[in-house]
Amino acid sequence: MISAQDWADTRRLWDYHQMGHTPRPCSVAVGLGSHDLSVADTAVDLYKRGMAPLLVFTGATSPTTRERMPRGEAIHYRERALELGVPSSAMLVEPRARNTGENIRFTRDLLEEAGVDVSSVLLISKPYEERRAYATARKLWPEVEIISASTPMTLDEYTNAIGDALDMLVGALQRLLIYPEQGFMISQPVPDDVIAAYERLRQHGFTSRLITTDTSSA
Repeated sequence: MISAQDWADTRRLWDYHQMGHTPRPCSVAVGLGSHDLSVADTAVDLYKRGMAPLLVFTGATSPTTRERMPRGEAIHYRERALELGVPSSAMLVEPRARNTGENIRFTRDLLEEAGVDVSSVLLISKPYEERRAYATARKLWPEVEIISASTPMTLDEYTNAIGDALDMLVGALQRLLIYPEQGFMISQPVPDDVIAAYERLRQHGFTSRLITTDTSSA
């Protein structure tokens, strides 16, 4: 049974993980692969609204996506975009990345090889991964402007669509705290009430997405 305090703490983390950026036209839109196909839907919506002339989908597979997306996250995202009317000529696929750092590095290299001039990136992720994706991109691709985006939804809507998200939000916050020291992302201020919410959720056992070593990559 999840207590009222646990839900309040989870909402605090949910709010913090989102950057609150307003989407605007960028050189390219990058959809970060995950278990959540709505990332592709949001990328398509932004493309159709004229926010980017080119979509890049990046991602291999992971334990959480292998069964749902056996051909790879980026491939399934591209297929979804084709179904929704995006022409093949407006998309690139990066199928190797297995973490956020690789998403950014491999996408940057792919665009450079393709001769695409990039000054700004509309970075599309799951709602609770906005800040992590932003911080990683700022570290690894500092010369471009990063605008974070995700599917607009509340925590309740996301939980109803995906399932229990508490552990995922706790894990994402842990990475924001420890990855800057490991060189994987820039450091960002974390308010005291967010830290307190994170610690309470850890104490209450929402720990399945925590990492236990200092050698993991972003």
